[in-house]
Amino acid sequence: MHQPAPSQTPALEPTPCDTTPVAFASLNLDARLLEGIRDLGFTHTRPVQTAVIPLALSGGDIIACAETGTGKTAAFVVPTLQWLLTTPRPDVDGAAAATRSRVLVLAPTRELAVQIEDEIHGLAYHTSVTSAAVYGGVEMGMQERALRAGVDIIVATPGRLMDHMRQQNADLSGIQLLVLDEADRMMDMGFWPDVKRIIGGMPAVRQTLLFSATMPEEVVRFALEIVHDAKYVQVGQRSAPPRSITHRIEPVPAHDKVNWLIEHLRRPKGPVLIFMRTKVGADRLARKLAAAGVKCTALHADRSQDQRRIAVEGFKSRKYKVLVATDIAARGLDIDAIHTVINYEVPDSPDAYVHRVGRTGRADEVGQAITLVAPEERRALAFLAKAVGIRLE
Repeated sequence: MHQPAPSQTPALEPTPCDTTPVAFASLNLDARLLEGIRDLGFTHTRPVQTAVIPLALSGGDIIACAETGTGKTAAFVVPTLQWLLTTPRPDVDGAAAATRSRVLVLAPTRELAVQIEDEIHGLAYHTSVTSAAVYGGVEMGMQERALRAGVDIIVATPGRLMDHMRQQNADLSGIQLLVLDEADRMMDMGFWPDVKRIIGGMPAVRQTLLFSATMPEEVVRFALEIVHDAKYVQVGQRSAPPRSITHRIEPVPAHDKVNWLIEHLRRPKGPVLIFMRTKVGADRLARKLAAAGVKCTALHADRSQDQRRIAVEGFKSRKYKVLVATDIAARGLDIDAIHTVINYEVPDSPDAYVHRVGRTGRADEVGQAITLVAPEERRALAFLAKAVGIRLE
């Protein structure tokens, strides 16, 4: 396994690859998988899918960097299902091999793990492929039974999977394909030591697909520790929001931001996602908006799994017009038709801005990002706009 010296991280050279959309029907996929693809309304690949799917089907390791909202989940789920449908289990250890999972997908948050498994269910609907989502905040019993039964695909957050490994519920000795999604987010959240321990429990010979919205040096360094002769795929600009988003600022004194929001949210527009820096701030703002008659809910790390699920489902179903969230929702939250993202404060970093506003303008839909800027925040905003390369209206 290749491990470069930390102080000499090599630059990744993108692999030349075509990103022109092609018909899924032209990819020689299993008929059962194609039926699931058609059920979801997919007809042609998106750029990251065009680039990644053939490389993944060839069996090599991949490091992929793509803009948020580009369809990367299908970019790894489609080749994963094709491989499972066309590759027999290794003929070792007799019956024991039949209860070993073959694919592990690691994701940084519960919400992303659930969404990945939802896409697997949709695409695999006409097949016999089995999967289970393993994440914290819920009872371990059902997850334990799925792990011991040996589902084909485990979709897990690192912390909860480590819990199961400590209790010897998870046998990773049969994993042949590893997918790491939102690798930069896993590093931000301090999961990388757990990720390396998890990888230590699986075979050294395997295929690894690593996806990241950004590719800072520390992600590159750790990525190169777990892949072998990987192809590097970069689709679109690095660390840039989708081009379908308009970026707007509203000069508002800090003490008047709540009143501005209440007035703005009374206008008949689509779903609005508001980002706050803190969990306490998110709860406080949600209460104030609700008291003013705005249908809203909050999403942050201190809410239980059931509360999170109810909040996300209520926002998706339009029960709530507004979702007030911390950065837990900045990555992986895949909700169609979010009309507007509002930054209540100027985000702390360019990456935070990119990931927040990337919740709108998905799949080339038009979206808008509004940042409320108090006088004392203007310098921070100017730096952010220059770093991200956006024009503020």
